[in-house]
Amino acid sequence: MTISEILKSSNKTAFSFEVLPPLKGSGTSNLFKTIDTLKEFDPKYINITTHRSEFVYSERPDGTFIRNSVRRRPGTVAVASAIMQKYDIKVVPHVVVSGMSKEDLEYNLLDLQFLGIQDLLVLRGDKAKEDSKFVPVKDGYSHATELIEQVNEFNAGHFIDGQPIKAPGRAFSYGVACYPEKHEEAPNLEFDIQILKKKQDLGADYAVTQMFFDNKKFFSFVEKARNAGVTIPIIPGIKPLSKLTQLTVVPKTFHLDLPEELLKDALKCKTDEDMKQLGVEWCVAQCQELIDNGVPSLHFYTVSAVDSIRKIAERIY
Repeated sequence: MTISEILKSSNKTAFSFEVLPPLKGSGTSNLFKTIDTLKEFDPKYINITTHRSEFVYSERPDGTFIRNSVRRRPGTVAVASAIMQKYDIKVVPHVVVSGMSKEDLEYNLLDLQFLGIQDLLVLRGDKAKEDSKFVPVKDGYSHATELIEQVNEFNAGHFIDGQPIKAPGRAFSYGVACYPEKHEEAPNLEFDIQILKKKQDLGADYAVTQMFFDNKKFFSFVEKARNAGVTIPIIPGIKPLSKLTQLTVVPKTFHLDLPEELLKDALKCKTDEDMKQLGVEWCVAQCQELIDNGVPSLHFYTVSAVDSIRKIAERIY
């Protein structure tokens, strides 16, 4: 079954989470440890992020510098395969515009199809660290909707040059991203919701939100999206706070607000352990309210939070 079919067939809120490919050269032990820590809660799927190459500067013996392209977290497709071999859990690799040409994306789709992977999360992805705004690579795209159109053509049996695929495989089903507090580049929330509606109209089966900490903003976003004609499942993305530094880093990085009540309690925390305990308690209450309001699934972002997510899952699943 596809993710959307799983969500429709379930009579309770599903559990899923996201993992990152290991840093280059570090192996899969920590990745598998994360999955082993959370697998008892019956995850319906595991998302695998994709990361673009970055430019780094290395000094030569003569004192000059050379710029090299480095992908710190390679192997999304290989990681998907490794998880499929080791666990009986559906995988959902991210397919991103960022850092990819149309041809790169086409080969990515072919590799995933060879593996028998049917579900994708289709995203634009982040801008390069050295750029002030998102810049497509040569012969690449600027928006996720353009990638969706390529996936649709691939599903219909056509390569990007218009040539037919001689042996088209099973069509991909895909989800997309959405933003309860709007994407940082959107002029307003209403415009952002229209982009989500366009993704749905192009064929997206569901949407997963950016992390948020204020359920009121999520419920308001869903209501506005429904009023705008968005009918696909909207899955809340969840991440518990676990470090003192996240109090400033998370709002800045992900362009979101912390609720006043959470901020008031967070400012009382003296250590990372204090913040971790608060993050678990807040997240349990947040998730329980979301479940009580009938969300189809809870999707957890695991970076720096695996142990906290386990504690949360023990109490709500």
